[in-house]
Amino acid sequence: MKPALLVIDVQKQFFDESPETARSLTNAIEYINAGIALFRAKGLPVVCVQDIGEEDQRVPGTTRFEVPESVKVLPSDLHIHKTYGNSFNKTPLAGALRELDVDTVILTGYCAEHCVLSTYRGALDHDFTPVILRGSLASGVAENIPFVERIGDVISYGALKRVLG
Repeated sequence: MKPALLVIDVQKQFFDESPETARSLTNAIEYINAGIALFRAKGLPVVCVQDIGEEDQRVPGTTRFEVPESVKVLPSDLHIHKTYGNSFNKTPLAGALRELDVDTVILTGYCAEHCVLSTYRGALDHDFTPVILRGSLASGVAENIPFVERIGDVISYGALKRVLG
């Protein structure tokens, strides 16, 4: 197994959606950053996926599009820009992961029931093994997070740490 960590749609605009969304994102970032640190320590790829929403003025170069400073992604990480919920749809993600010999994607981010779940299914369509990092999902509707975790394969941070050695 060679995994990559996907950080999906953790962008500044979404903190303004609602107080519940902001709380959920803030809580998820703790686990996302732990995952990022673990992947860096193991020399494994971290992928930052950012959603473009022209109707919301969420486009590259705007504050709304940017990843919050509290998320430890780096400019040297692979950055994918998408316009669909599924991070694989009409993006170079699958090809980039194959070039890195990745076969498993560890999913984190926002919005659990939309883009994360769509990306989970997209990973299956592209023959990657998708796994959700428990605690790393965010949503504006708290009960949607356990719903998504019940649908997919989930791993805790401790178990991920053991698996990666």
